[in-house]
Amino acid sequence: MKSGLSRKGKAEEAGEIDLTPMLDVVFILLIFFIVTSVFVTEAGIDVSKPEASLVDPTAGDLILIAVSADGDIWIDGDQIDPRFIRSRFELRLADAPNSVVIIQADRDANNEQLLIILEAARAAQILDVSIAAEA
Repeated sequence: MKSGLSRKGKAEEAGEIDLTPMLDVVFILLIFFIVTSVFVTEAGIDVSKPEASLVDPTAGDLILIAVSADGDIWIDGDQIDPRFIRSRFELRLADAPNSVVIIQADRDANNEQLLIILEAARAAQILDVSIAAEA
């Protein structure tokens, strides 16, 4: 009788599947997809964009800059003084030299802020500057 019980215990052990290697692979794939995914950056505020008849898609690392109707300028969720826009652009260019500036200006915003941003982009040697619009 002892021999019958020992055979049954060994048969159950042989039928088990070890899931540890599969879980390791799943976690490694999960980490890979998290690290390589592209995160959407926000400028910091919601603006009411002007309408345009033609909208071109852009490629590259995006620097989103928002201008509120009150004239406040936001980059990466932080309100920024217009004097420091160029230095912020240069910091972003150090990380990603192919950066593209997209200005999300409220339709009621003053054009003076747009000119300040365009001058800062030119001074930081950013060639690709766009103004966001809705089609």
